[in-house]
Amino acid sequence: MYTNIMKTKLLIFGVTGDLSRRKLLPALRTIVSSNLVPELHITGISRRQVDGQQLLTGYPELAPLTDFFTMDMTDPQEFLRLKQQVQLQPDEQLVVYLSVPPKAGTAITNALGEAGLNTPNVKILFEKPFGVDLASAQDMIARAGRYFDEAQLYRIDHYLAKEMAQNIIALRSGNALFSHIWNDSVIDAIDVIASESIDIEGRADFYEQTGALRDLVQGHLMQLLALSLMEIPRDFAWSDVPRLRLQALQQLQPASISTTVRGQYEGYKDEVANPGSQVETFVKVGLHTTDPALKHIAISLVTGKALAEKKTQIRVHLRKKDAKQSGCVIFNIQPDEGIAIELFVKKPGLTREFARHQLSYRYPEQTVLPDAYEQVLVDAIAGHKNLFTSGDEVLESWRILQPLLDGWAQGEGQLVSYAKGTALETL
Repeated sequence: MYTNIMKTKLLIFGVTGDLSRRKLLPALRTIVSSNLVPELHITGISRRQVDGQQLLTGYPELAPLTDFFTMDMTDPQEFLRLKQQVQLQPDEQLVVYLSVPPKAGTAITNALGEAGLNTPNVKILFEKPFGVDLASAQDMIARAGRYFDEAQLYRIDHYLAKEMAQNIIALRSGNALFSHIWNDSVIDAIDVIASESIDIEGRADFYEQTGALRDLVQGHLMQLLALSLMEIPRDFAWSDVPRLRLQALQQLQPASISTTVRGQYEGYKDEVANPGSQVETFVKVGLHTTDPALKHIAISLVTGKALAEKKTQIRVHLRKKDAKQSGCVIFNIQPDEGIAIELFVKKPGLTREFARHQLSYRYPEQTVLPDAYEQVLVDAIAGHKNLFTSGDEVLESWRILQPLLDGWAQGEGQLVSYAKGTALETL
């Protein structure tokens, strides 16, 4: 799958940060150990001197491949010094991972371009969020486009890289059961759910600026929905995925306050020390598509903190002839990745009683699923963009959700209070 990969120099801005420690370094250890990228050199960049030996404790595979560079990321002259340090050759590629806040990422991207580190063999990897509304997303994309082509920009949504998310495409395209029923004459509703049992865990400043809609709906859930709605041609090719996701998003109508539920768990205001906070910790957004084959399907995107259980799944509800019938196909993204079909079966015995069960597939116990960040890094290095979000997809998702942000800013829509541990189905 990964062939003809160029010699790669990887720059990690924010190498000492939480994301780097929890995700990037473990992913790179696996990549190096598996020899997926045979010629790789890593440079960790930070504002302060780094104790490389301490940072790489537990990662002996990375030590001989890694050096560190200290710089003031606000000084354009420092980027010229970085360019001299990198010494990028025509037969090499430079992959820049921005493990920094979005505003810093935009500034770094501009500085790299101004320093001349924007040749076609340079790639930039961005972490979400991609703006906080439609206008800021447009500005962020325009600024990145000053020095880099869209083909050089890799916007990470790690949910797209999860194994089961990719499997939605395989299951829909490779199985007659799903390919035949994927229309509104059979499907009644599609729910995309990311339920969390944890609260904001002390991240008051972050959550007061973000809220549930910006945190999960605009990126992760909208991308999972696009995978659920997109057309899958008979001669399916992975390279078509971004275009088809975009097409699915373009067919979604803007969200409405009247079909949205917004909530906040009890005690949140005390946690953030803001008695007047209107920030949502729960949101359920109702949507509709203009796709002729799917236009009568009721769509909802649901996420919330401090709920009864942790789960991320796509629930496809089939039309029933009566309320007693079962009719749900469940794609479990996390935990317990797999697929389940709800069935009614007769209970064993002499009576004619029925019970609800699930016909399910899960990966075998010994299966080791690749971490999403391993997939992200290797795909970016190999130049595979199908698991990354395009600029147009980002703008479409904000177009759909912007009416909610505008309405809430004007005081529209009730903020429902709910107790911690509330079952998702009751909201």
